[in-house]
Amino acid sequence: MAQTRMAICLCDPHQPDAPIIFANRAFRTLTGYDEDEIIGRNCRFLQGPGTDPAAIARIRAAIDQEDVVVVEILNYRRDGNAFWNALHLGPIYDAEGRLLYFFGSQWDVSDVRAARTDERHARDLARELSHRMKNMFAVIGGIVNFTGRARGIENEAREINERIQALGRAYETTLDEASSGSIEVGQAIRSVLGPYDPDGRRIEFRGNGLRSDFSAVSVLGLSLHELAANAVKHGALSRPDGRVTISWKRNGAANAPTIVIDWIEEGGPPLEPEAVPAAPASSSIVDKMMGMARGNIKREWRREGLKATLRLPLREEAA
Repeated sequence: MAQTRMAICLCDPHQPDAPIIFANRAFRTLTGYDEDEIIGRNCRFLQGPGTDPAAIARIRAAIDQEDVVVVEILNYRRDGNAFWNALHLGPIYDAEGRLLYFFGSQWDVSDVRAARTDERHARDLARELSHRMKNMFAVIGGIVNFTGRARGIENEAREINERIQALGRAYETTLDEASSGSIEVGQAIRSVLGPYDPDGRRIEFRGNGLRSDFSAVSVLGLSLHELAANAVKHGALSRPDGRVTISWKRNGAANAPTIVIDWIEEGGPPLEPEAVPAAPASSSIVDKMMGMARGNIKREWRREGLKATLRLPLREEAA
């Protein structure tokens, strides 16, 4: 115990106030006290104004019941600086089962506690941002609807609002991860496409935990929304037995990785290979968005339905 780098002390429960009778060098280094300032005192001298009474009560209960307890308690060093102490307390018995000492090991977990606090703060911030973004999208949607009614372009306004809602769904589910600098691609994809398959039987998702930078959310959200909306009007999702399979994976060289998303429709209105339909307006929107993001989309009009392949750059740090 004297040589270990873990801070350790022993208390004698048979003396009044259970004083410390041994403290190793690591304990002295942790607390800043010299040996003659430690020996003979109860461990409570490390407590201070910020020490939680509930933690103290747990320690007292463990001593009374000769039990083992691990508790994080705010203690104070000799210079007055506070630190979070992960205290491991337990009894030591002799060969006949008689109580000899109480053993305490101390570990400074202040950095761990700070990291937990930062994580909780990030989650709280993400929830607040999510709430504000919902309000923002709602306000934008209201403005679009009002303008559409005022100018007699309700249908166009409805299409714009559908895109706004798709963006909102994509962002809302990825805000919790934004602080890490990357998002899970599959999570964004499922959020955008969920409303087009409320029963969960017509869209099949195939992918792993691929992650990308947060800037990919807008492109993914709007591009997949346009594909899904077109499938509802003209493609596989316009028929009761139509299905869509969407898969995503990482591809490309190590110095230029890409996200590859395959969109495959089956069971829609039959299409002769030579009868390529006129590209809807949404197609040009997708093409322009992919181009702005330095990506591309390729479409293959098959008899059984559309097959589209989207490629987007994947930042090396996100990969």
